[in-house]
Amino acid sequence: MVEIESLAAFEQHLTSGRSLANVILQGLDLTGQTRVLLSADLSGTVFLGCQLEKDALQAVLAHGAMVFPPFSGLPYSPYRGSLYSPEELYAGFDPTRPESYADTPDARIYAHWNSRGAANSPSLLETLAQRLHDHAVTDAMEEVLAQHSQGQPRRVVAIMGGHSMLRGQPDYRAVAELARELARLGFFLVSGGGPGAMEATHLGAWFAGRSEAELTEALALLAQAPSYKNKEWLSRAFEVRAAWPLRDEDRPFCESLGIPTWHYGHEPPNPFATHIAKYFANSVREDGLLTIAKGGVIYSPGSAGTIQEVFQDACQNHYNTVGVVSPMIFLGQDFWTRTRPVYPLLEQLARGQDYARYLLLTDSREAIVRALVDFDREQDSRSLTR
Repeated sequence: MVEIESLAAFEQHLTSGRSLANVILQGLDLTGQTRVLLSADLSGTVFLGCQLEKDALQAVLAHGAMVFPPFSGLPYSPYRGSLYSPEELYAGFDPTRPESYADTPDARIYAHWNSRGAANSPSLLETLAQRLHDHAVTDAMEEVLAQHSQGQPRRVVAIMGGHSMLRGQPDYRAVAELARELARLGFFLVSGGGPGAMEATHLGAWFAGRSEAELTEALALLAQAPSYKNKEWLSRAFEVRAAWPLRDEDRPFCESLGIPTWHYGHEPPNPFATHIAKYFANSVREDGLLTIAKGGVIYSPGSAGTIQEVFQDACQNHYNTVGVVSPMIFLGQDFWTRTRPVYPLLEQLARGQDYARYLLLTDSREAIVRALVDFDREQDSRSLTR
């Protein structure tokens, strides 16, 4: 079915003489379009959260269309037709007044979520609206991933790691430099969208078109507010964005996708991801993030959340539930064998399985890049022989 998610697309659809039958109209204000709707073929048409005048509503229902009515009193749209951007989530934020974050859509949605019972809301309508929202976000994310870059499908690689990784730490720089190199090679970087290693991932992609000296200068500026708990954390990020804005020629390499959640809404999403798929349901967000990373997943140092992701990913690979067995790469030999000795257990679990040959434990950025490039070439050659 055709999906129409903007008034411009709606008007273009009509101008081209195409029918509205079996079309999904998502989140549109159709007041003023009553005459068009009264004369249209609406068999199989679906209206998701559209604004309709009374006559139009009666007509579309009489013609057998399906109508999902808008929700009132929500600071978010359950039927949104696109992913979030940092500009949308942080609208109204003033870096010179860090407290202004409380007035942003991101903060208002989190406050609303908390006021309605957070993850355990007793309201059926509230939870329904959240599920519809998350479904719409997934749909919008799939559209972004389906977009082609330089004539080729997006090659999605995820970098996982702890939210407590501090700006200014060697690990933070290592993740940023790795992400920067992968973005330059055309990989599409995704992460959990929050602070720490996740922010370093998107910072690296943001600077894919910039020099090493510029990245070093930006890292020094960010290090003035090392933790997301620091009052100036978000302000420093916006200062970096302003000092080194994305240029049009860099966008094909600098785009990235953050996938945060209001379940951890006390951690603001980092503003270096150009696309943000923010969810209410953390379980949907976690599983979806790993599922789309068919080009491989890199695990930088992290704690319980990162370790949970390791074994979720291992389960997907073990049973090949997404149709691709992809690399699982661990950055930090000492960390993953001594501090958090996950790798030996995973190596034992993978013995005899296809994904055993895609496990890598290393401290070398070059080894990681080589492994991902080799896997990407392997996938290309497989697709050519089909």
